[in-house]
Amino acid sequence: GRHSMLPRHVQRLGRDWITHWNGSQILAFNSPVSSCMRWAGHYPPWASFPLPISADFSANWRFPPFFGPWRQFQSSNWHLDNYTQSCCFHLPNPSMKSEGEEPLTKKRRLSGQDDTSTSEQETNLSNRKEVSCLSAAQNEEKHGSKKGTIKRHWEYFCQQSKTMKIAENKGSDQSSTGTEATFDFTVMSYNILSQNLLEDNSHLYKHCRQRLLFWTYRFPNILQEIKELDADVLCLQEVQEDHYRTEIKSSLESLGYHCEYKMRTGRKPDGCAICFRTSKFSLISSNPVEFFRRDIPLLDRDNVGLVLLLQPRFHCKANAAICIANTHLLYNPRRGDIKLTQLAMLLAEIASVAPQKDGSFCPIIICGDFNSVPGSPLYRFIKEGKLNYEGLAIGKVSGQEQFPRGQRILSIPIWPKKLGISQNCVYEIKQQQKEENAGEELEAAKPDNTQEIVIASEKLSSKLRHHFKLSSVYSHYFPETGIPEVTTCHSRSAVTVDYIFYSAANDDTAAQPGAEDSFCGGLKLLGRLALLTEKDLWTVNGLPNENNSSDHLPLLAEFRLIER
Repeated sequence: GRHSMLPRHVQRLGRDWITHWNGSQILAFNSPVSSCMRWAGHYPPWASFPLPISADFSANWRFPPFFGPWRQFQSSNWHLDNYTQSCCFHLPNPSMKSEGEEPLTKKRRLSGQDDTSTSEQETNLSNRKEVSCLSAAQNEEKHGSKKGTIKRHWEYFCQQSKTMKIAENKGSDQSSTGTEATFDFTVMSYNILSQNLLEDNSHLYKHCRQRLLFWTYRFPNILQEIKELDADVLCLQEVQEDHYRTEIKSSLESLGYHCEYKMRTGRKPDGCAICFRTSKFSLISSNPVEFFRRDIPLLDRDNVGLVLLLQPRFHCKANAAICIANTHLLYNPRRGDIKLTQLAMLLAEIASVAPQKDGSFCPIIICGDFNSVPGSPLYRFIKEGKLNYEGLAIGKVSGQEQFPRGQRILSIPIWPKKLGISQNCVYEIKQQQKEENAGEELEAAKPDNTQEIVIASEKLSSKLRHHFKLSSVYSHYFPETGIPEVTTCHSRSAVTVDYIFYSAANDDTAAQPGAEDSFCGGLKLLGRLALLTEKDLWTVNGLPNENNSSDHLPLLAEFRLIER
């Protein structure tokens, strides 16, 4: 009756259509049906003619009232019948997959996918009811290979590694392969994307269907990825504490891992975990590192690190050990001073854990999300072991921004003396003893004028150093094309920020120049799981997607322990 001028099938829109939630958006408009909006060139199946397109698209639509806060909507049980009088309009999947998303024509142009096949896939998805995200994930797993999967190949650095990898895949134990002087193992670094951080930063995932972002969908995918890659050591970042306690820890323990976890010190309920196969290693020590210091204004962030000392169970000397470190440094691109200080604290803890009886360091592996790009000053400091930061702008330390705002220069020194860490990134034991004996501190400092002068000169130094000779597992660029490798890809960026660094042995042909055998033996890189380009990832709609449920890719490397 209200719109008698409209065709009959348009008048019936408000009362006859039924929908189900499958990740598509429900849009409600303030104006009548005659001014409903949609993307040009895409018509719903019931429309036999083009609908009018308003010029002020953004001004004419709003979310219906039942779209409350994210968590409230997840647990709500709404019915469409209550809202038939408010002019609701359903944009079908071929038009738009989530609020604020670009038309799929743009996505196809970015990904190079065929329009027809994509449209058919989307239509099939829209016709499939989603009872729960978990059951959808299980159903896909049951039917074999998933759509839109990108295969990552294994890159070998020696023929013997390839032979042993094949033997391991056939189920043979390492004790029956290789020689008694070698110990081979694999290490994964993986930022699994905390659900809490995902929901707090939903603008980064506008390209994703909503159902793919539920934890009940994501966790089975992440666990399946871990099972398939089958690493001996897992270094995980953004591990949410409640999920770790209720399901992650128990799931990994059922796969034969022992788990160590360090939660962030602030309100963010996630942290870092290192999990290792008990059949391969035993735990010597677990050493959490908190980067927050209440008495130091610079260190007001809640990032953490974790350092384990592990002992291989066979093929090694009785005192053989491997140091595994895991961290997630501060994200803020304009706080390079905090990033460098956090890194120095992690390196100081490694330097206190890794020394052997003869004074050398045991082999070291450092994994994590460093929120810094290849070639940045922070990255070069890790690999080269030195950094002169005099005149360096704080915003350029991590290289995350090509044109950082502000030109504030790093202070000299970056962190205060009372942190107890020297410019060589080791703990100053004398300084710690002075802090413990505060009453004797002034008297002990007065007679030793020489020591005061040495400390003062170091305090004014703008040169950072560390004692480790580290190489990166990945080269960050594809040698044939020069195209950058990517470890994270979402709506805002696609870059490398995740790394596996290791102390290379002398005969490691994969090690970068400058990596010397200054350790008790060393590590030889046998192989790695190849990374992808940004273009590769957008062919499957970036990250997360139906098969990869984090906005980061897992990094995986195989090492051989070389003993002296």
